[in-house]
Amino acid sequence: MDSHLSMKQHIKKVCQTCYFEIRRIGSIRKFLTVDATKTLVTSCILSRLDYCNSLLIGCPDSTLQPLQKVQHSAARLIFRAQHRQPCTPLMKELHWLPVSERIRYKAACFCYNIISESAPAYLSELVSLYTPSRTLRSSDDARLLRQGRFKRKAHGFRTFSYYGPQLWNSLPFQLRHSPSISSFKSNLKTHLFQQHYG
Repeated sequence: MDSHLSMKQHIKKVCQTCYFEIRRIGSIRKFLTVDATKTLVTSCILSRLDYCNSLLIGCPDSTLQPLQKVQHSAARLIFRAQHRQPCTPLMKELHWLPVSERIRYKAACFCYNIISESAPAYLSELVSLYTPSRTLRSSDDARLLRQGRFKRKAHGFRTFSYYGPQLWNSLPFQLRHSPSISSFKSNLKTHLFQQHYG
């Protein structure tokens, strides 16, 4: 991690590890079914892309691009597709969210846990429920989060206290009012999938 919190060194190491796993799986791919390959890729590669990915909140797409290339390589590996074959149809068939949306997914799940009071204290202390000073039409929705302020413009927008509420409050009303974390995760993935792929 560098002084500018660009996360480029972290991303570089994650990519190196993932490509090593891709080569290992690739060496035995011809002996595997699509489902077996998908299971291996999920456990050996996607798990590494998702691990602590909330630290990448607010990173520009150019910074996340190496991770996205890893995910594309993993999708091609599953279907034994050519290197130049477009990845969007493969990603849609796998029902995979791209890296940027997986980060949003993780952050939104954190917010749901905070709202439902099941998040750890260190996370819950970062945000608070929004309480309007006077009765507004939108005050019927008690599931809004107050967006935090930041001092440093360079990195402040990447803090969870700012990014989390901004993301949460932008979600559809029905999604924010999902009755359980399992239904929220399912509905959230569908929402982000449709939003990204159209």
